[in-house]
Amino acid sequence: MGLDFTLVQLRYFHEVARRENMTEAARQLNVTQSAISTAMSQLERTLGLDLFIRQRNRSVVLSPAGKRFLAEVSDFLEASDALGETAQGLSRSLSGQLTVGVFSPIAPTRLPLIHNEFERRYPDVRVNYLEADLEQLQRAVIAGDCDLALTYTLGVTDRFESFLIDVVEPHVLVSQNHRLANGGRPGPVYLRELAEEDYIQLDLPFSRQYYDELFRIAGVVPKIRHSFSGYETLRSFVAMGHGYSLLSQSVSSGTYIGMQAVDIPLRDDFPNIDLAILWPEGVRLNRRGQAFCELSREVLGR
Repeated sequence: MGLDFTLVQLRYFHEVARRENMTEAARQLNVTQSAISTAMSQLERTLGLDLFIRQRNRSVVLSPAGKRFLAEVSDFLEASDALGETAQGLSRSLSGQLTVGVFSPIAPTRLPLIHNEFERRYPDVRVNYLEADLEQLQRAVIAGDCDLALTYTLGVTDRFESFLIDVVEPHVLVSQNHRLANGGRPGPVYLRELAEEDYIQLDLPFSRQYYDELFRIAGVVPKIRHSFSGYETLRSFVAMGHGYSLLSQSVSSGTYIGMQAVDIPLRDDFPNIDLAILWPEGVRLNRRGQAFCELSREVLGR
């Protein structure tokens, strides 16, 4: 005789396991906390297993048995979703909702290209976006606030699965009138060639540490003149000649103030950055997420 547990209980378990908090899981599922607690107790009794280790602050941690069970449940729920789509005649076209997190600096230039093509191919999928910095995106993915995230892999832990989209090389950004701009057609330079000039820092979690490491490799101590968390603010200050910066993403040279900035490639042997799509470890992407990954790589090109 099979075990008497329900699909609803498994979905509740999956959400609690992802958030490690029954209150947060209940809020996400739009049910009461008592409903979650009761469902988990019934599931544990049915299985004869302690799936969670309860903490005093009402958070929960998966037990060893719970971790093994989660891996099986994730596969089962994915298969269940696929079966539901097939039963509703949706196997030939995707539908439903997908929430995608995007790293703020790359959102204006990369995301519209992806969204335009995704909407054209999959008009029945409603995609919502969450724009944030690298640290916030990782928290959002783990918390389940977004299904996946398009981001750089700086600071990423082993709590994530990833799908590589592109490899990005760092470069120097200077004003159009800078001595190294060469009329907008600059040749590659070494970072040390700008060591005595003012540096404008992109002050975002993980990004800042990455650029600090590039300076360390180059043996240069930057003369930090300004520090901004806003990508376009930084680019405008550079375009006005207030200093140079280090960035990873190459975009059009125009800025909000109408002045030009110039990308200069680097000769230094610096580590590149992976642009990838992330989602929680042990979670299988649904067909909408898989389609978004594959189309992103196709559009951005690798």
